[in-house]
Amino acid sequence: QGKVEEALRAFEALVNQYPQSPRARYGKAQSEDDLAEKMRSNEMLQKAINTYDEVATLPNVPSDLIKLSLKREADRQQFLGRMRGSLVTLQRLVQLFPSDTSFKNDLGVGYLLIGDNSNAKKVYEEVLSLAPNDGFAKVHYGFILKAENKIAESIPYLKEGLESGDPGTNDGRFYFHLGDALQRMGDKEAYKWYELGYQRGHFASVWQRSLYNVKGLKAQPWWTARETGYTELVKSLEKNWKLIRDEGLAVMDKKSSLFLPEDENLREKGDWSQFTLWQQGRKNENACKSVPKTCALLERFPEATGCRRGQIKYSIMHPGTHVWPHTGPTNCRLRMHLGLVIPSEGCRIRCAQENRTWEEGKVLIFDDSFEHEVWQNAESYRLIFIVDVWHPELTAQQRRTLPAI
Repeated sequence: QGKVEEALRAFEALVNQYPQSPRARYGKAQSEDDLAEKMRSNEMLQKAINTYDEVATLPNVPSDLIKLSLKREADRQQFLGRMRGSLVTLQRLVQLFPSDTSFKNDLGVGYLLIGDNSNAKKVYEEVLSLAPNDGFAKVHYGFILKAENKIAESIPYLKEGLESGDPGTNDGRFYFHLGDALQRMGDKEAYKWYELGYQRGHFASVWQRSLYNVKGLKAQPWWTARETGYTELVKSLEKNWKLIRDEGLAVMDKKSSLFLPEDENLREKGDWSQFTLWQQGRKNENACKSVPKTCALLERFPEATGCRRGQIKYSIMHPGTHVWPHTGPTNCRLRMHLGLVIPSEGCRIRCAQENRTWEEGKVLIFDDSFEHEVWQNAESYRLIFIVDVWHPELTAQQRRTLPAI
């Protein structure tokens, strides 16, 4: 009846009277858990975690109650960010119930949460040897193969896992990665899966497939400066483009180049490097020492420097480069490209279904949560300056509180 405090007192009395009773102890843990939620108290939640743990150590506990207690303990540990503690709890469950593949599946997720893909992979291989049709294991195994850049191998696992409809498989990330893998193999079936992902509510549209979104924001692939409301920033970039270019070229000419290769595995081929000045709303003081005038210019525009879901960076792309069709992570930003050194032909960008080209001294603005693709088939390098800005419809409160990406 929602009387959590009374329930907790009643269960505490029962535990005092029957210290060996697993059900009384589980009731106490559940009451502490509910009270922690009501009070928003991590301290109370830690008590619940400890009590769930005690349940499993009592003599003669029914196995269903051990499963319930340890599963809830692992879940609450994850909620508190205690990923390694949760992993230990999940390992215990797997040892106690080796034939229950659902615990192995949870353990695999536990490894993924701490970035240990190789142990997660072993766990899912074990599950699939015991239960070859386990959809949950398949999508996660496919996801890991894709992360290892084993594109062709990942496709059947992701596809069959999604087709299984098993609990835990209907997740936007799996539609996203299956579509991406198919696109990289040149398979038009990608859009069938994007369409399905859209129908199931994971994507805003077939073209706009970001996964960290704020609902209701205006969505279109290409924007004008006036539509963004950031006309002062655009004017400033276009007016000072030569200054920005010259500082960027000076950095490029240094022996110990500060440009780092693109590391998100977005290139099919070629050479593409970046020199980042702001990342997630944080200024790279060291980088700015090399391009002081450019950084001083940007300091006046918090919509860019304070955009915790974006970056400000130089981007150089050499001839023979193709960037796969891809989608940014969030609809909360727009991306400005200022042309600095643009070959007369051979360079283009597609966003959704429209191609554009860069011009020196001009800003292009697009929403990178829409699918986009880049080709560099010119005779010489292309240099642009990228400035991400908050989506203009986000409130001041949202800009302050949205977690960084």
